[in-house]
Amino acid sequence: MLNKAEDFNVNAKPTLAQRALRVEWLGQTAASLFWITSVFVYGISSTGDWLQLAAASAWLVANIATLVSAEAD
Repeated sequence: MLNKAEDFNVNAKPTLAQRALRVEWLGQTAASLFWITSVFVYGISSTGDWLQLAAASAWLVANIATLVSAEAD
């Protein structure tokens, strides 16, 4: 039954899997992975390509860190 306080806890923290399946997290992570993939598909031939790869990788790491750090809270 959902009318018991212990059955329906509105203050419950979402699990790691629940946070990872949110549209905003999935979208950000997919975008960073597509960006990384595009760097390899088009090739790394200049300093700008390396910077693009670094930026996309930093974005991916930040997404993962956000997901993991929320678990620690």
